Amino acid sequence: MGTDGGADHTSPSLDLPPPTIPPNVKVVREDLPNRSIITRPGFGTSGKRISLLANHFKVSITNPDETFYQYSVAISFEDNKAVESKVLGRKVIDKLYQTYSSELAGKRFAYDGDASLYTVGPLPQNNFEYTVVLEESIAKCSGNPSDNGTQIESYKRSKSSLHSKTFKVEISYAAKVPLNSISHALQKADPEKAQDALRVLDIVLRQDAATRGCLLVGQSFFHDDSRTFTDVGGGVTGVRGFHSSFRPTLGGLSLNMDASTTLILTPGPVVDFLLVNQNVKETRYIDWAKAKKMLKNMRVKARHNNLEFKITGLSEKPCNQQLFSIKVNSGGSPEGDGETVEITVYDYFVKHRNIELISSSYMPCIDVGKPKRPIYLPIELCSLVSLQRYTKALSVTQRASLVEKSRQKPPEKIRVVTDAIKNSHYDENPVFVACGISVEKHLSQLDGRVLDAPKLKVGNGEDCLPQNGRWNFNNKKLLNPSQIDHWALVNFSARADCSHLSRELINCGRNKGIHIERPYAIFEEDPQYRKASPVTRVEKMVEHITATLPGPPEFLLCVLPERKNCDLYGPWKRKCLCNLGVVTQCVSPIKINDQYLTNVLLKMNSKLGGINSLLAIENSRRIPLITDKPTMILGMDVSHGSPGRSDIPSIAAVVGSRSWPLISRYRAAVRTQSSRVEMIESLFKPLANGEDDGIMRELLKDFYETSNGRKPTQIIIFRDGVSESQFTQVIDIELNQIIKAYQHLGETEIPKFTVIVAQKNHHTRLFQASASENVPPGTVVDTNIVHPTNYDFYMCSQAGKIGTSRPAHYHVLLDEIGFSPDDMQNLIHSLSYVYQRSTTAISIVAPVCYAHLAAQQMSQFIKFEDSSEQKNTTTGGSIPFPELPRLHKNVAGSMFFC
Repeated sequence: MGTDGGADHTSPSLDLPPPTIPPNVKVVREDLPNRSIITRPGFGTSGKRISLLANHFKVSITNPDETFYQYSVAISFEDNKAVESKVLGRKVIDKLYQTYSSELAGKRFAYDGDASLYTVGPLPQNNFEYTVVLEESIAKCSGNPSDNGTQIESYKRSKSSLHSKTFKVEISYAAKVPLNSISHALQKADPEKAQDALRVLDIVLRQDAATRGCLLVGQSFFHDDSRTFTDVGGGVTGVRGFHSSFRPTLGGLSLNMDASTTLILTPGPVVDFLLVNQNVKETRYIDWAKAKKMLKNMRVKARHNNLEFKITGLSEKPCNQQLFSIKVNSGGSPEGDGETVEITVYDYFVKHRNIELISSSYMPCIDVGKPKRPIYLPIELCSLVSLQRYTKALSVTQRASLVEKSRQKPPEKIRVVTDAIKNSHYDENPVFVACGISVEKHLSQLDGRVLDAPKLKVGNGEDCLPQNGRWNFNNKKLLNPSQIDHWALVNFSARADCSHLSRELINCGRNKGIHIERPYAIFEEDPQYRKASPVTRVEKMVEHITATLPGPPEFLLCVLPERKNCDLYGPWKRKCLCNLGVVTQCVSPIKINDQYLTNVLLKMNSKLGGINSLLAIENSRRIPLITDKPTMILGMDVSHGSPGRSDIPSIAAVVGSRSWPLISRYRAAVRTQSSRVEMIESLFKPLANGEDDGIMRELLKDFYETSNGRKPTQIIIFRDGVSESQFTQVIDIELNQIIKAYQHLGETEIPKFTVIVAQKNHHTRLFQASASENVPPGTVVDTNIVHPTNYDFYMCSQAGKIGTSRPAHYHVLLDEIGFSPDDMQNLIHSLSYVYQRSTTAISIVAPVCYAHLAAQQMSQFIKFEDSSEQKNTTTGGSIPFPELPRLHKNVAGSMFFC
């Protein structure tokens, strides 16, 4: 049971291509029924009761009949050019209030930093136009510098012109937002109408933080306080701050307050930053081309005039050679009407500004000017301004450092959050005061339930009962172990003892029930290729393997020189999975012991078609509502590249269960799509010839072929990574694509669907009311802090050993299958125990984890390619993106991603 073998016969409906449609015939398909997000059908009751606390603070509103008035705001310079800087926009609006408060009836604003502001009650008029003047220092700090400090005539001119800056502000009435829409939503009437009022309250929180000089990242706020800074290496600093947002809940309106961390550039001298960023000890080793790319658009403060500038580049020549023109009088002093001479930046600052320069002579200057009018500053006079966000990807070391330094155990997290709510002084905010809004200062108390861990089935018919979310294979065998007869070991690491590794792996495999023959060969990398490109190193190794082995191996174990982010990983995986059709396991062992080898064997066995363990109810075919009817489970995820990289495609991955009635084996289908697009575009992908090349056709056919010729009549979808504002798109776009793919196979009866969104990126935390440890695995909450009407719940299925556990937040958007709340929660809890890579319950259902792993692994296939080599491209919008190569048919159905 549980292997890939299906029935001998095939379905004419699922196997034949659709009929050819004459060009003059228009196909009219019946419209798909409208589906809407369901409301909560009830509450779960199974499990043991537990008293909990949550970081939700109860909010009361004593003036619920107040109304927010929304006004559109347009801010422009004197030349009518729009102001785009949010920082500058806030300064202008602050100044407007100070200047014209009486004309505005003393109304305090909640300004969103963009094009809207809100007041409690109306302003005296519907339309206003004001002139606002900002002093030089304020305008300068907004990030719009034009002072140069090198060309003296420009310096004088800019000094006078920047003494003040004038702005035009137009305010016009837009809409009313009644505050009582929140209370109506809490009473389960028109919950959607409350979103506008809640957004206004969140804007008030942001404005409050901006007024205190915080860096704003969504609803998270970070103070410029070095006590909250923690160095993570490479010129990057972690900053501890707070997330704060209003949430409508079953228990009433609450303020969700949580500790939060973001990344900034380490403030201080630019030279110091470059040394640590490039990991060099002296300035002569700095790679200035790399530095120029890194520094572009960063903000610096100049020591000689205490003004802020934005870096536009670096000078081509060092400071003591970089010339510019200046007018001097007969005595050699800078004068506006004197003779024009060429002078170096170094000489200008030393001789004319009397500033001692110690280290800048042989380094490029910072350019803060425009392309045709550069403005140079000696680098030692420039320091990076604090609270500049760092949005690039972190290295493995940086990420590990950040995680280590950001962890907070439950008691510390409770203390930090409650201190933050007390120090926020939200009750004194004038907008909140006008609304009668007050926030309690203690965490919400609520009841949760702890679900029983599911029993597992392992080898020799043994039962295994997880304890505290964990189990092991000590003195146990795998349920369905594979046999490895023809395999080889590949070594890219000069330090690894591969003979020892293979012996120990064979011995450990024997104890776990996996029969592993001795490897046919151990392929050591030829030292002459170690400095070649990763692609070349892999090509040469594969040539060596294919020339030596008598035929394709079943399996290749590959030893890499680095454990994480090894540049050989992508080329090796692609070569094996797409060209050779051989599953492979990459390792980089530091300490070879039984635990390490068992973890490796779990992955190997899964990839080779074996099964490590099953749920006992899965093994005995007793899963409620799933065993009775052919049911397919999907896990869907989209992974994006680094922020700001529109040239890197997003990766959409979907895994589908196979070999029904099992729910522990999955096949993955992965595609690239337009950069930063969250909705999956290729679930159904009709081609010009009438064929469907989409993800779902591949997974549906695989389900049929591995499930004894049964077609799914029920499909459960777990969707990861979408926000609440995108829930309707999941139903309207993605689900409809899945239905069209099903219909394209010739099917008329549409399966029943259950659609569940799984979120990890949220700020709700659960704590035990009477213990300092994390909540036990299996803790579920579907009351008090959940949505007042929608069907959602929190579940913490993992055992949190370090820091504070983050529960998964599940939203059931659709349930045509008809699970009871208990059956739904127990199914989701059980799906955290079928993850074949480990012997612990994971924090989110396994299909979602598998989709993420598949996207992550296959994204490596295109990372190492030069764009000129990417021949297969698809156009998404205006930017073409490379298509992923398809997996070899020998491995396409495997759990290669394990």
